[in-house]
Amino acid sequence: MPRTTTVECPGCPPLRAITFDSLGLIKVVEARGERGGAPSVVERWGDPDASKCVLAASIDDTKHDPLLAVARKNGLIEIINSLNGDLHVSIPNFGDAGAPPEDDGIVGLHLFKRQRQESLSRSCTLLTCSTKGNASMRSIEVSNPAESTSVDSIKSWNVCGSGTVLCSKVDGNEKYALFGGKRVEVNVWDLEMCTKIWTAKAPPKNSLGIFTPTWFTSATFLSTDDHRKFVAGTNSHQVRLYDTSAQRRPVMSFDFRETPIKAIAEEPEGYNIYIGNGSGDLASVDIRTGKLLGCFLGKCSGSIRSIARHPTLPVIASCGLDSYLRFWDIKTRQLLSAVFMKQHLLEVVFDSNFDDKVVAHAAADVLVQEPQNMDEIQGDETETEPVKHKKMPKVKDESKKRASKENEESKKLKSKKKSKRVKAESHD
Repeated sequence: MPRTTTVECPGCPPLRAITFDSLGLIKVVEARGERGGAPSVVERWGDPDASKCVLAASIDDTKHDPLLAVARKNGLIEIINSLNGDLHVSIPNFGDAGAPPEDDGIVGLHLFKRQRQESLSRSCTLLTCSTKGNASMRSIEVSNPAESTSVDSIKSWNVCGSGTVLCSKVDGNEKYALFGGKRVEVNVWDLEMCTKIWTAKAPPKNSLGIFTPTWFTSATFLSTDDHRKFVAGTNSHQVRLYDTSAQRRPVMSFDFRETPIKAIAEEPEGYNIYIGNGSGDLASVDIRTGKLLGCFLGKCSGSIRSIARHPTLPVIASCGLDSYLRFWDIKTRQLLSAVFMKQHLLEVVFDSNFDDKVVAHAAADVLVQEPQNMDEIQGDETETEPVKHKKMPKVKDESKKRASKENEESKKLKSKKKSKRVKAESHD
């Protein structure tokens, strides 16, 4: 028998996460309760369709009119309300002329944060990048979801001349973006000037004279304030740290397990990163020294495709091809809870403005209104329908039966006593 370990799941703090899967479904997972509870799926948006597979997603979780951008396999980019799933805009992706959307799918999508005035006017800016390196930044004006939308493409450029772009990331200040992929070295672009400011250089050959081909699978910036340092994962299970102010080659690199790196997430106020690979291993690493701090308890049975760090809570979420959404404690690296989502998951994002108390009050108001509505309906029925007398319960009939049985038993006892007396007198 193999050795097995049981992992206890204490539950999650109040949080809200949104997942995207291979059938185009968007599911909302919420955990409610101050002391922690088991998260569950509360909403599902869309119908299952393989052609609407979600390739990339980005959220702008402002308090006023939050938006969610979704790029699908059929070439459409949808902007929906992240609270109720209402569709605001659906625009096609501008790729190569004549090329089907499946051949030039979107791998990078970023929805820029809006200021208060922009959030009230329902205008947003999108950055997209396809597998062939076609990047564009466009502004979308939507006055009313029912009315027509106007799309103004601000800037467009080509990230690479050849190869396949597989990863893209925008820094915290939203001024710089990096791109990388298969046969595409990591390069950093200035979004305001639309110019390339830095390109990585491939590492030298190893001691055996073997050259590692360029194949980046994921990347992220280390800090929101510094765009010069970022981490990239490769298909050859290698994690590299780059510093654009120091050199073009990696400042530090180390291997992690034996399968390709599929997802990387950063710690906003620290130097730790979270790595997920193709065999389901999830670990925390101190990027300053490359030391493995530890692996997260609870083995994942499928490839990890997305890791999200909660903005305020010490929680990260991971999802992948095993169809499970898992929540972890970053301090103890313990599994808090796992939710089975039924489909292959490709992306997960957190809603940082989720308030459990507001949801609880809304649910209480609904429960209070429902009995009032039922009383009104019953009142209308009594006015229209004739009055019907209810049948008396069968309690009295049962009591009568019990009384008759007791009388019969008492009669039998009396008859037995009389018969005994008669026999005694006859013997005398």
